[in-house]
Amino acid sequence: MDLPSLILLAATFGAFFMAFSLGANDVANSMATPVSARALTLRQAVILSSLLNFLGAVFLGSQVATTIARGIISPESVPDQNIFMLGMFATLLSSGLWVLIATYTALPVSSTHSIVGSLMGFGLATGGPAVVQWSAILSIVASWLLSPLICAAAAFVIFFHIRKTILFNREMLRAALRWMPFWIALTVVSVVLSLCFKTPFGKALHLSGWAGISLAAGAAVVTVLILRAVLPKLLARGKAGDSPARLVDGLFRRMQVGTACYVALAHGANDVSNAVGPVVAIYFIATTGSMAGVMEIPFWLLALGGGGIAAGTLLMGRKVMDTVGERITQMNNSRGFVVALSSAATVLIASNMGLPISTTHATVGSVVGVGLARGFYAVDFRVLARIFLFWILTLPISAGTCIAIFYLLRLIFL
Repeated sequence: MDLPSLILLAATFGAFFMAFSLGANDVANSMATPVSARALTLRQAVILSSLLNFLGAVFLGSQVATTIARGIISPESVPDQNIFMLGMFATLLSSGLWVLIATYTALPVSSTHSIVGSLMGFGLATGGPAVVQWSAILSIVASWLLSPLICAAAAFVIFFHIRKTILFNREMLRAALRWMPFWIALTVVSVVLSLCFKTPFGKALHLSGWAGISLAAGAAVVTVLILRAVLPKLLARGKAGDSPARLVDGLFRRMQVGTACYVALAHGANDVSNAVGPVVAIYFIATTGSMAGVMEIPFWLLALGGGGIAAGTLLMGRKVMDTVGERITQMNNSRGFVVALSSAATVLIASNMGLPISTTHATVGSVVGVGLARGFYAVDFRVLARIFLFWILTLPISAGTCIAIFYLLRLIFL
């Protein structure tokens, strides 16, 4: 077996390891709040999330990928293809290791930032500071504050409005019939726009901005019309003796479970590239002998990434879910719905404005926002401080680990 094929075989296991770590940590982005609000059991959540992540990765994941190093380091700055392949292998191992360590400590971190930190370490090891795109690194540093602050503000405003107009309204059922269609329609708009413009499947449709907006607006109108007819019947079917608060809470439960399922599906579609991106570059070099900017992703590689994410979710998904869903602030169905809506909508808007934003950071920020809407006493800032520390440590630790692993791999293979 020649050297490129040997590195490709080893990197395939590395991709599964990274996908496993990603699934174990990032499942909290979608399922933490439904579990903590008792909308789903833990078993239901991990099974549902693993299935949806797998389906998103395999069937909605991108069929093509640009070399993941491009944008952080330039592949042309590493002319030796064997060195470049070893560097991509090292990024998989180092980023996967850091995300797994964070999972063991039950703290949410960004797998994207872990990959970026590892790539930065590889660039420093091979070409020094000159080959690293520092503007991209600075945007990530900005996202540590930008993502949670924007989402916390959005969640605070949304939950404050829901509390005022529905939850604290003396005529709660009447208020729910008036405002629920609006919030559900807004959720549908976020889902449709995100599906069109934020998933690889949607981007492959090549819809214009106005076409996507028109599709979302049409879906919102249809949703409102259906809900105006269906909601009174749903509320009327409530169990005898159920209070208005319990009936309304049941509606929020359905809403947050539906939104969480979409977030899990989109997560698999978008984040599978973090696991398979580096090995795609290795695969392309091993099979064609060149480092093209755009390349086909084999179906088996998408399935490998989706399987790794599903396995990580099933075996270790509970740890980070406990932190995000229960240890920062107390959750119920209405708060869980607000977290899902505000994080999904803010990520969609901010990313289309070119602002650096992380889904993990957005979810944590939204959880803090709904907590602050109830007062500072409702948020455990000690847990929040530990999470923020791990965000800061992600880049330097991933970079340092990648440098050490890269030099070790170079000794072994070269």
